[in-house]
Amino acid sequence: MDKETPKPFGGTVDDAEIAKFAAMAEEWWDPDGKFKPLHKFNPVRIAFIRDRICAHFDRDPLAPEPLKGLSILDIGCGGGLLCEPLTRLGAEVTGIDATERSVHVAAAHAEQMGLEIDYRFTSVEDLAAGEKRFDAVMNMEVVEHVANVDTFLGASADLVAPGGMMFLATLNRTAKSFALAIVGAEYVLGWLPRGTHDWKKFVKPSELAAALRPAGMELTELTGVAYNPIRDEWSLTPKDLAVNYMGIAERR
Repeated sequence: MDKETPKPFGGTVDDAEIAKFAAMAEEWWDPDGKFKPLHKFNPVRIAFIRDRICAHFDRDPLAPEPLKGLSILDIGCGGGLLCEPLTRLGAEVTGIDATERSVHVAAAHAEQMGLEIDYRFTSVEDLAAGEKRFDAVMNMEVVEHVANVDTFLGASADLVAPGGMMFLATLNRTAKSFALAIVGAEYVLGWLPRGTHDWKKFVKPSELAAALRPAGMELTELTGVAYNPIRDEWSLTPKDLAVNYMGIAERR
């Protein structure tokens, strides 16, 4: 498919961001391709999500399918790097993305793996207009790519079922994040194509909390995530939120 099919999405979809990811869509499942940092990061975020969901819903994280029976929505699912592991953990997963090419890549890969995942080419506002709600909503590495953070998070919050939770992962707008996530990752190390991120669109934790509050959601946990070049691995850094960080929001 050479072109994205036009779709009248709402105000949170940034066309320039969609074009970036459409150009890279075929590389989603290449561990050495343009999404290599996300492949490296995936084990940390999956463990974080699994453990926090199990604590919230009183599940055993070491059970064979600890998320069995729970519904999870992955907003900005890309090629399905998060959807597939969550499905293997037993969850009923829906993945949405405003990049049509990524949705096709995700669906094809899930079929190859024998996994049933409900992938949809749609926006968060369009999905929120329906009736389905989810036990857990994922906003992982997507907030910094939308056109209107407040509207986006408001619609995302509408999709959280009563008693549910939202997970978020994004980049803090600090001098350190500019040096490491922009200059270091894109220009020096070449981990990501230049222009993948716009530092001005990075979101401070206080801004995240302020955007979620009117939607009835409150941040209940924040933790930083840092890369160790010697070990070539990511790990949680609860006291350092200066660059990458993850959080959990629950209804007040």
